[in-house]
Amino acid sequence: MQRRPLMHTLVALAAAALMPTALAQGDRTIKILVGFPPGGSIDIVSRVLAEKMKDELKANVIVENRAGAGGRVAADLLKAAPADGSTFMITPVVVPVLAPLVFSKLNYNPATDFAPVGHVCSFNFALTVPSASPARNVAELVAYLKANPKQANFGSPAPGSLPHFFGEMLSRDAQADLVHVPFAGGAALLTALMGNQVSAGIDVVLETLEAHKSGKVRVIGTSGDKRSAVLPDVPTLKEQGYPNMVAQGWFGMYAPARTPEASITAVNRALNNALRHPEVLDRFARLALEPGGGSPADLTKLEQASTARWAPVVKATGFRAD
Repeated sequence: MQRRPLMHTLVALAAAALMPTALAQGDRTIKILVGFPPGGSIDIVSRVLAEKMKDELKANVIVENRAGAGGRVAADLLKAAPADGSTFMITPVVVPVLAPLVFSKLNYNPATDFAPVGHVCSFNFALTVPSASPARNVAELVAYLKANPKQANFGSPAPGSLPHFFGEMLSRDAQADLVHVPFAGGAALLTALMGNQVSAGIDVVLETLEAHKSGKVRVIGTSGDKRSAVLPDVPTLKEQGYPNMVAQGWFGMYAPARTPEASITAVNRALNNALRHPEVLDRFARLALEPGGGSPADLTKLEQASTARWAPVVKATGFRAD
């Protein structure tokens, strides 16, 4: 008669001891750092993926915007975050590849402070001219700029950005001696193009897509190895006689260095599954993004290839950001 109450008590104590653990697992939160303000393409991408990854990871997956310094604020926070599988970062190529090429000093070393998780997506650049420009293709633009050296310029959304260096590649390959005109963001560049204040502009396809469709500007070439799915009638620069002018930007996901391999494997698997989801594919297509995927090692290879691609260009310009 006395054993049964004792047994009930032991069972209750055991359940109570297990309950906090169960609740903790159910309430687990994974944070994705984004080094840019809400509303931009990288923010939208991160939120779409977070929503699709949460069920597989059995965790609340939240996006935390920590904008500043071209993504480097978020990178510093990732470096300082605990390596326990609770914090990740989705960032453009500029943070792990371009920043080390243009800054003499960084607070982080991508090779030792970050652990690659997976390639999120890639995107192309667009070579755009004002609607009043006589140029309908790259050859006509180059001919016009050579004949009018005072107009031989191109704009980019920021100094030291990939569009900046892509324009420097065009200047060199076309032997056109183009002057770089930096702007404070893609919107300012687009406004200048619509106002015929610069002869050409280079930015990601998404920034000029709607203005091109409405006839406010004209995209005359894109940077991919093949035509952009959202601009199928616009030939690539490669098609137009510039085989070296093939380049893409990309987003990648990273964890703090020394994050357990099991955590990285789980998040990589969830990321790859999310990237195959029809809703994600549709959203990416509307943002002119090509879905990525693959292993952490694949992201490392992409980093290495990007560094090899851009390092000679940056060196040739002599550009330094500090």
